[in-house]
Order: sequence, then C-alpha cells, then structure tokens
Amino acid sequence: MRLKKYTDYALRVLIFTASKKQGTLANKKEISEVFNISENHLGKIIHELNKLGLIDTIRGRSGGIRLAKPAAEINVGQVVRAMEDDFHLLECFDRKTNYCVITPACKLKHVLNDALMAFLEVVDQYTLEDLLTNQEELQELMGIK
Repeated sequence: MRLKKYTDYALRVLIFTASKKQGTLANKKEISEVFNISENHLGKIIHELNKLGLIDTIRGRSGGIRLAKPAAEINVGQVVRAMEDDFHLLECFDRKTNYCVITPACKLKHVLNDALMAFLEVVDQYTLEDLLTNQEELQELMGIK
C-alpha cells in the first residue's frame, strides 16, 4: 500500500506547523522551501486542511497558518482517511470497476482487506502530538528557530 504524495505532504504541513513556537505562524513559502514542494500544490493542501478544521489560515501580509486545535486532538488516522480518496488496493475492492473473474473464490482480497484494516487501526492510535516527541530534532532539520 502506498499513500498519495498529497497525504504525505498534508502530514508534513501539520508536523511543520505544529513544530513552530506557540504564537508563531507557519507560511506556505517556508514550507515549500523546506520540503521542496510547489507553493501551488501546498495551497491546495492547506485549503483542504483548513476545510477539515485542522488548520486556521490567516490572510494578509503577516498571515500564515496555525493549528486549529491542539496537536493532541489531531488523529493521524483521521487525517489519512480524509486525504486519501480511495483505499482500493486491488481491482476487486471497487465493485464498479471489478472485472476479475476469480473474485467470487479469491482469498487474496480478504487478506489485503485485513492488512488495510490493521494499517488503519495502527495509524488511528497516534495523534499529531505523538509525532512531535522529538520536536527539537525536527525543528533543527526543518530550520525552525
């Protein structure tokens, strides 16, 4: 299984934003530079995170982004589910596009579904705060002072 870059980048935006000193806003330009992600693409991700109520966006010259709630209240599993548009690991996971002739007898779909559920169960156990236990090291690597 592989998560989309969109999901990866959304998690990076949250980690970066949460790593800023309290009261300090993050901005799209600095996130773009740190992670080498286009500002246009980040704009879409930031917009989506704002719609989900995970970050607040502050407009204007001194604007930027900040977490909309404490890092301890942002569940990693919920972020992954919100950012991924499908978890169809195999053709047979989507009844509309499944043309595999062995689907009625195939056991593989059950094995992979169990694996997917286990993955989601694990990420559900973590919050954004859990990802920041090494905050000083993260700040150094991201150039946050």
